[in-house]
Amino acid sequence: MPSASSLVLPHVGKLHAYTPGLQPTGPGWVKLNTNECPYAPSPRVAEAIRHELEAAGDALRLYPNPQSSPLRRQIAALHGLREENVIVGNGSDDVLNLLVRCFGGPSAPTGFTFPSYSLYPVLVAIQDGATAVVPFTREMALPVEAIAASGARAFFLTSPNAPTGVAFSNREISAVLARFTGLLVVDEAYAPFARENAVPLLAQHPNLVITRTLSKAHALAGIRVGYALAHAEVIDLLDRVRDSYNVNRLSQAAAIAALGDPDYYAAIIDKIKATRDFYVHEWGAKLGWFTYPSQANFIFTEPRDAAGQSGPAVAKSLDDFLLSRRILVRYFPSHALTASFLRISVGNDDEMLAVNEAIDAWLKTAKQT
Repeated sequence: MPSASSLVLPHVGKLHAYTPGLQPTGPGWVKLNTNECPYAPSPRVAEAIRHELEAAGDALRLYPNPQSSPLRRQIAALHGLREENVIVGNGSDDVLNLLVRCFGGPSAPTGFTFPSYSLYPVLVAIQDGATAVVPFTREMALPVEAIAASGARAFFLTSPNAPTGVAFSNREISAVLARFTGLLVVDEAYAPFARENAVPLLAQHPNLVITRTLSKAHALAGIRVGYALAHAEVIDLLDRVRDSYNVNRLSQAAAIAALGDPDYYAAIIDKIKATRDFYVHEWGAKLGWFTYPSQANFIFTEPRDAAGQSGPAVAKSLDDFLLSRRILVRYFPSHALTASFLRISVGNDDEMLAVNEAIDAWLKTAKQT
């Protein structure tokens, strides 16, 4: 019998899967490596799930609403749109995958900036697609003309950017939309923490798609719900390649409950933003570390050791020191633009205090050696 590796499609055999942040097991970890919300979801979420499991009787034996129609309607109302302007996915990663299925391939390049979400090239590679990569400089200015000239059929722009946290204004995004002839996908996974979002631009730009997730601000990373907002023609195309029943019954109920409790989440978002801004100042202004002005729920900072040195070895040293104290942050060593930085998700007060105390200890240890 031939081996599976001899039968697999050539491009699949060369794939490198997406590498998520470490998911530890067991207690005692401070987990600030995957930008999860440090606070519990709305109590209405648990109530909605219990209702599905108990009051709805044997509902779990039945398929969920195939289009997540009640949730689509709720999302549309939230953003002042129509149901036909919304598609729901198994996390926003599912929606990003649908976009590549529709618009990417060997002769249809998919574009994205670098650095940005490292899942994009994986999704393109799964489709054996071509890529058009537009690099950022350290200044993180939006390369409008380079995106417009990229030749991409669809272009992914993460705003606020990951991993830097830098957000792009609607004025800048409008400049791209005016010049770019393809589909501009603004990935707004972190938009609830930002000062501005691109939703108002949808009415004027039929080539704009906005993706959102409930994993970050809504504390539902384990539920896996995301969505896209776009003109009806785009949504119709995405529905054609969407997996049947792509969002399960419990996830739909949880998302409806979460979006139905905006006051609860507004308070959480405000607290996360306040904590973020405090530590941007602590590490940036007080320690003198170059730190991007984040509009997300994480901080991208360039550590300096006790001698005032920065660079990949310094960032790796602090990452290792934090890991020795069971504190997880994210280190991206594979590119010169990111290799001297650490990305630290905004945690609760105790978690952030643990990080800050560990940084102080690392600096003192370096002074002694």
